[in-house]
Amino acid sequence: MKIAVIGSNMVDLTSYITRMPVLGETLEAPDFSMGCGGKGANQAVAAAKYGADVLMMTKVGDDVFADNTIANFKKAGIDTKYVQKVQGVSSGVAPIFVDKSGQNSILIIKGANKYLLPKDIDDAEEDLKNCQLIILQLEISLETVYYAIDFGKRHGIPVLLNPAPATKELRIDKACQCDFFMPNETELAILTEMPVSTLDEVEAAAKSLVNRGLKNVIVTMGSHGSMWIDKEAKHPI
Repeated sequence: MKIAVIGSNMVDLTSYITRMPVLGETLEAPDFSMGCGGKGANQAVAAAKYGADVLMMTKVGDDVFADNTIANFKKAGIDTKYVQKVQGVSSGVAPIFVDKSGQNSILIIKGANKYLLPKDIDDAEEDLKNCQLIILQLEISLETVYYAIDFGKRHGIPVLLNPAPATKELRIDKACQCDFFMPNETELAILTEMPVSTLDEVEAAAKSLVNRGLKNVIVTMGSHGSMWIDKEAKHPI
């Protein structure tokens, strides 16, 4: 199956800390690691690991992180024809702070990801038309997400949208054009303004989105698995 992932990449800069410093304070942190991440890149790598033929469309900067990101895609067997460098800007980065209990705090700097534009989709039209699925997230501009949804609808290509990071600015009428909508519990709560502390509450919140026109809502719930709701019923996963 040929899949196009249109979206973000990030370089994860993880500091393992005993506590966060207060203003003006310098602390020594016990450890640090750097890795390739980003919601779009993670989708692409996961799909490739499951055997899909993946085409990645994203933007990197002209800094030291760019070549490493591209090399990581290639190592995973991902087509990088549309992984393009943007001159004069940084790659997307995510400074992450993890404390002794494993709780984390994350900052996201989109960097070059902000430069992934509708025109890039037009430029890749012939290759994208040959894909059987388009996968999206929200770490790029909503304008580009909406354009990609329209592209999929126009060419009869199913679209899966993971609404992460969740934002109330997301137009539900556009999301309803997607074939699959895949939030986690937190994102579901933000988008519906409904409680999700129990499985029954998750089901009710997911059904509220289906009632608004979404075709298939798949809620990921960590250790509790996943829940798939459509207009007919709740389906086991």
